[in-house]
Order: sequence, then structure tokens, then C-alpha cells
Amino acid sequence: MWPISTQKRSVAFFTRSILGDLTSGERTSLVVLYDGVVAVLAFYVAIVFRYGEFFPVQISGWQFISSFLVVATIQIGTFYFAGLYRGIWRYSSTADLLRLIKGASMAVVFSFFGVFLLNRLSFIPRSVFFIDWPLLILGLGGGRFAYRLIRDQLFILGGQGFLGGQEYAKTIIVGADHVSEKLFRELKETPSFALAHRVVGFIDETNENLGRHIHGVPILGCVDDFPKIIQRVSPSQIIFAMASSNRFKLNKIVDICIGHKIDFKILDRKSSSEVMRLQSSRLRKVDLEDIMGRVEINFADESKMMQKMLSGKRVLVTGAGGSIGSELCRQIATYSPKLLILLDTTEFFLYQLKKEMDEKFPLLPYVAIIGDVRLREKIKHVISSYRPEIIFHAAAYKHVPLMEENPWEAINTNIRGTKIVAELAVEFAIERFVMISSDKAVNPTSVMGASKRVAEMVCQLLHRRGGALTKFSIVRFGNVLGSSGSVIPEFTRQIASGGPLLVTHPEITRYFMSIPEAVRLVMQAGSLGDGGEIFVLNMGTPVKIIDLAKKMIVLSGLRPYEDVDIKFTGIRPGEKLFEELLFDKEKTLATSHPLINRALAVDVREDFESGLELLLSLTPADSAEKVKLLFQSVVLEYVADMAFARARPALAEKGFFIDGNYKE
Repeated sequence: MWPISTQKRSVAFFTRSILGDLTSGERTSLVVLYDGVVAVLAFYVAIVFRYGEFFPVQISGWQFISSFLVVATIQIGTFYFAGLYRGIWRYSSTADLLRLIKGASMAVVFSFFGVFLLNRLSFIPRSVFFIDWPLLILGLGGGRFAYRLIRDQLFILGGQGFLGGQEYAKTIIVGADHVSEKLFRELKETPSFALAHRVVGFIDETNENLGRHIHGVPILGCVDDFPKIIQRVSPSQIIFAMASSNRFKLNKIVDICIGHKIDFKILDRKSSSEVMRLQSSRLRKVDLEDIMGRVEINFADESKMMQKMLSGKRVLVTGAGGSIGSELCRQIATYSPKLLILLDTTEFFLYQLKKEMDEKFPLLPYVAIIGDVRLREKIKHVISSYRPEIIFHAAAYKHVPLMEENPWEAINTNIRGTKIVAELAVEFAIERFVMISSDKAVNPTSVMGASKRVAEMVCQLLHRRGGALTKFSIVRFGNVLGSSGSVIPEFTRQIASGGPLLVTHPEITRYFMSIPEAVRLVMQAGSLGDGGEIFVLNMGTPVKIIDLAKKMIVLSGLRPYEDVDIKFTGIRPGEKLFEELLFDKEKTLATSHPLINRALAVDVREDFESGLELLLSLTPADSAEKVKLLFQSVVLEYVADMAFARARPALAEKGFFIDGNYKE
């Protein structure tokens, strides 16, 4: 009986060998040794079959040994030149099998001539080589197949402590399609995973395949059975590998994993290729966009519409360095514009975007211009010099509390800037002008929202005047995930510093959409417009900010109120409890796109121009009160400093008012 230490060393070496941790030279040496043994054994068995004796008396000992040496040397050399040692056994495929058959066939032919030159085939009948051929293929192929089989079984049995009593983390893969199968194969071929984990089952979308197996691993059930499955199996890790369209199911699984303190990861399927092996590095933590983003709807005519609008055209993007503007530039670049004009007033943001364009779109013709939409002469010079055919106007101030404190800046940028660019678009007969608006422009309670509504009316007015060749389109949407200045980066910073997370009110809600989706829909809405329309994006279901805060804490691996506290600070000036996408008097009409509606917009009043001139005549010295009063005369729906006004009935029902007074 071997000592325990010797047994452990033997098991360790065997484990290393099976799981592929040997060096390349060690592995090749083992393979050559194995193939040499197979070559000798196959040739010997062929002789035994031919003579019907284990030691034929017709062949002397020297003839045996010399023939075996010649056959083994020639055949191993042939295997080498046939490429049998360039492949990796654990990745053996049909191509490797064909290469093996080809190599074995060549080896038998060459060894026939080698033995002929050695002894003129004395006492070695020709039929021996015909028998040797299938035996050689069986031995070589069988060994490689057995290696994969043993290795796979060690992976599957690993969780039962098959090797040295080691404990293994049980893993369940959510998904049972071809991508999940590829992921499973790679995981078991990755030593760092195989030595510490065991995939104990798959979860499918339905129970149609319940009880079936993928590479010996059972399909345990469907997503609806997930709570029962984790109670039965007690996994320590969940990998979500379903398509990104299953966000509802992902949310459900994440919530259950959080409740049971199970580690969970997601496969980034956007990065995977159908024709390439998956990479385990594409397994990552679930982020907010995974669970809050929406199902991506592929609009049938999208590509044609975008190509028609953008391909071969000169396109100007104002506010190009911002969250929306920079994503506009990225997506426009994919449609091969004749020239992309990047305009922004912030040097650093423009520099960052320029570097990205150089890296990702090296052949894209573009210019990066530091310019201010509030300076008519500068914008006129840009437009007259580069003659854009399409303008996406994304330049704006959007931070609500800051604009409450700096109302003149909102007028100067959001209104004057829009008016300058829009009027120059008409003057130079630019084909399309797409203005990026906001849901805060609807029934505004903030200076920012009111300024965006005035900017909308400027575009409506220019369209109403008629005679212009420019088609004006306005696109309204809500918050986007991860934009600069939004609540999500702020929550991320607060979590990193240990909290607390500051939420203004327990009932406050917001719409959220990913930046790429919002920009994609903005571009599509722009292509739909015939002039003067206000398009409203379908923002989905509003999200309570308190729920968002809790989810972000949990996704960071922490516990709300225990590891990171949440505090309510009260509604800020100009802030709404909930956002609206339409005015009370506005209705919508469907468009050809399922996520884009057209608002039957409230018409611009006859006295709007005089009110607009008064707004633009204000100076930085004018008080915030004067600015807000003037806004109220121009935007009748604007209610300054009364964020609760429209939400008061709903709040009263939930007990947030006592005797007419607001209760924190």
C-alpha cells in the first residue's frame, strides 16, 4: 500500500494532467509516448491476428524488435508532419478526426515501405498492414475520445468531491440554448473554473425539455420553478445566459438570488459571436442597465430609414460632447455620413470624443469644433463653411436645481441657442432639424422644463411660418441611464463612499431608458418627420427612485439600511414627483414605429413672439423671480416653485398631507 502522501502526489499529478495544467512540452511528450505505444501495440495485434499466435515461431526476436522500432519511428514521424500534435485534445472535433485518419493512413503506407526496405517483408505478410490500419485509427482516436470523456466526467463529478474530497461550488446556468451549451463547454475546459465549480443543471424558458440532459447535465426546470430549484439544489452561483430580451426573468432571478444570498453573474451576449468560442471573461456582474433596460425591438425598416437619411450626408451635432450628443455621433458614424461635424463648447468632452472617433472610426470624415450655440456668428460660420444637411440639436442645460439658481443661463442656452441654430437652419435651407427635448417641458414646474418648452415652441413657430425647406422635428423623452448629472452616477458615488443614498421623496418616480436606445429612437423619429411634429418616445413604466436606490445597493453586494443607509431630503426647487410626456390637451397618434408616437401638439399662441422677445431681453442682473414670472406669461402651464401642485391629489390619498399640510 502506498503512503498517503504518495497517493496525494499521484492524484495531484493525475488531476493536473487531466485538467490540462501541464506545460506544452509535457503534454506533447505524453501524447508522443502514447502514440508510440499505440503504434507498437496495433502492429503487434495485427501480426497476432494474421498468424493466430501471440509469438509466431516464423519471426525471430530480432525481427520482431527491429520491425517494431521501424514502424513506431516512421509512424510517429508521420503523425508529427500530419499535424496530429498541433491540436488540443479537449477541443477535438470532426476536423481533428479526419486529420487523424489521414495521418494514420499515411503512417501505415510509409511503415510498409520502411519494413520492406528493412527485411523485404520477410515473415511480415502484406495483410498485416491492412489489419494495422483500422487498429491504429481505433487506438489513436479511442485514446483522444477517452481523454475527453474522463475529463468531462471529472468535471461533472467534481462537486461530489471526486478528487481529494475537495468542496466545489454548485453552479446553475439559466438558459438551455446553443449559447448556453457553448458556455458550458468552455467552463468545463477552463481549469480555473473546473477546479472550483460544478455545473449541476440548466434552467430553460419552459418545461418542454424538463428531464433532458446537455452533456450529461440535467435541465432542472423553467424560470417559474426557480425558487423550488434553488431550495432543492442549494447552488452557490447562478449564471444568466438567456438572451437580453428576457429582462423580466432576469429581474425575477436577481431578486430571488438576493433573497437567498446567492452569487449571480450574466453572460454578455452582445459581445459573443455565433461562430467563435465564448470567453469566460464575458461573465460579469449584473448591472443596472441589464435589469432596467427594455426589450430591444428591431424595427423592420430601421436600417433602410437611417441609411436613406444619413448615408452620404453632412451631419451637424450640437452638444456633441454630452451623453446624448456623443452617442448620436457614435450611431451616426455607423451609417457612413459624408461628413460628421462635432460641435461642443466643452474642450475636454470634445477631446475625449475626438479620440474615440479616431480609434473606432478611423476612416470617418469628421471635424471637431469648439463652438457655442449662443454665438450666432460662430454658428453661422460653421454652417456656411461645412453646409450640413441635417442638424441634431442636443446642446442644452438640463440640471433642474442648477437652472433654478441660474435661470438666465437656461434662457440664454436652451432658448436663445435653439433659436439661433434653428433660424440658421432655415436661412441655409438645411433639410432636417431635430431638436432633443425633455419630458420636463410638459406642464413644467422648473425653469429648465419651461425653457425647453419655449425652445419647442420656437421650432413650432418656424415651421408654422411656412415657406421653409427645413423639416423641424422635436423629440421628447425622459431620463437616460448613466447620463452625466443623473441620479444613477450620483448613487454610485454615494455607495462607493459608504452612503447614505439621498432620495428626495419616497413617492418620486422617473422614466428611464438606456442612452443607446434613446438615441436610436431619436434618430428614427427624426427620419419619420414631415415637419412640425413633436414625437414622444414610449418610455415604458416609471421607476420609483427609492426602489432604484435599493437595487443599486444590492447590486453592489451590500444591504440597504444595514450596510448603506437611505435618507429622504425633500423635494428640490423645480423638481416634480412624477414626469409627464404630454400636456393635458395633447393627444397622440401612432406612427409606423411601435415605440414612437406623434403628439397632436398644442398650437403656439399668437402673442408668443412678443413674450419670447421679452424673455430674450432679460439680463443676468434680472432676479430669478422676474424670470419666473415672465416664464409664466409665456408658458401658461408653467407653475413656478409648486412641484407638488399636480401631484397633490394622489399624495393626499396616500396620506402625505395632514390638514392640508405636507408631511415628510
